[in-house]
Amino acid sequence: MTRVNNPSADPESAVRHSRLIDACPIFYGWVILVAATIGTVLTSPGQTYAISAFIDSFIQDLNLSRSLVSTLYTAGSLAGSVALTFVGRQIDARGPRYVGTITCILLGLTCVYMGFLQNAVMLVIGFCLLRMLGQGSLSMVCRIVINQWWSRRRGMAIGIVGVVSSILGSGSFPALIKWLIPMYGWRLGYVILGGLVAGLMLPVSLFLFRDRPEDYGLQPDGGGGEGEQSGQQFEEDNWTLDEAIRTRAFWLVSAGLSAMSALGTGMTFHFFSIFEDNGLSTAVIASIFVPIAATKAIVQLGGGFLIDRVPIRVVLGISLAMMAAVMITIPRVTTAEVALALSVVMGIRTGLQQLVSGVVWARFFGRRYLGAITGVTSTIGVASSALGSMPLGIARDRMGSYTFALTWLAVIPLILSLLNFAFGAQPVKKEGVRGGQAS
Repeated sequence: MTRVNNPSADPESAVRHSRLIDACPIFYGWVILVAATIGTVLTSPGQTYAISAFIDSFIQDLNLSRSLVSTLYTAGSLAGSVALTFVGRQIDARGPRYVGTITCILLGLTCVYMGFLQNAVMLVIGFCLLRMLGQGSLSMVCRIVINQWWSRRRGMAIGIVGVVSSILGSGSFPALIKWLIPMYGWRLGYVILGGLVAGLMLPVSLFLFRDRPEDYGLQPDGGGGEGEQSGQQFEEDNWTLDEAIRTRAFWLVSAGLSAMSALGTGMTFHFFSIFEDNGLSTAVIASIFVPIAATKAIVQLGGGFLIDRVPIRVVLGISLAMMAAVMITIPRVTTAEVALALSVVMGIRTGLQQLVSGVVWARFFGRRYLGAITGVTSTIGVASSALGSMPLGIARDRMGSYTFALTWLAVIPLILSLLNFAFGAQPVKKEGVRGGQAS
């Protein structure tokens, strides 16, 4: 493995040495990729597709209405999002290994806590912790560590993670949970999930995660490519958080991703209820997750290579337009065949969205301040996702249907699609400023 003696890559620290990295016969970024993939899969207990499988159990056992559970989910997600800016800065300061280890321990304990819920207050606290630690913190750690170790082939790396996490995460966890609940009950099911998260992710984070490759005298992608010869510093434009938030692209992309996060979360949270209202059985509904995951995996594998070459605004615009189409269609699906066909579209859309969210911030603003920038965007994203479930739950309780709300809310992604197509180009840093510092 080529090691680059380049102390200027990080002026605050000398080159470190790791016996694990030194002994690795391949570029250590591949080990990082495997570790981050495992971590991404194990964010599932904090993701809406997993939580949604427990919703009916919360409603029945805790004697709560669907509107109240939706409202508690919104409140918990909003509260959980507040901490993510702090978490992002901690990743910059302490590294993904430290933050990832603490996060997986807390996420495992939170799952155990969920097995002891007694009332609405305990439920909202649980929602807060699940969303903050699973969807927020652990997801952010995994995205950042991949972006730190991969640059030119970043899309490829994110695509590989997306394929595996689609199959083992969103494609498998709902079915796993639906098997656990009748077998062991939902409370013990949550305890089992907690043991799974802590038992698998703790050693992965503690022993395999490492900070930036430059800290170990290495280059992103393994170095050795054009413009990355030994001894030559890997160059990129690094924007500080203050600089990034002053760009139009930051807010357009954030708005687009946040809208899809909110609306997608809302549909996923009420996924079983939406299709049950249309006369589909629980077995058919659970089976829909499989083609969604399979299609998403295919898109992320091929799209991972494509997004390294296609403008992000184009991919984001297409995903937003597809979101609008899905929202208009989903409350009108009455047969299993149409539901399965729609699931393919949903998988494509979700795959494109996750590719964009995985690469955009490092590509637009560099890696040096990625934790701070991603902390803010994750806060926006998780807070936005909190807003999706409540209006749909209220609409269902008051109108008896999701159709009106979903149809009119589809206007939001449609408008954002047009705006990103037109104005969402990658920002260009002014001459004379590079690496986040004036030259």
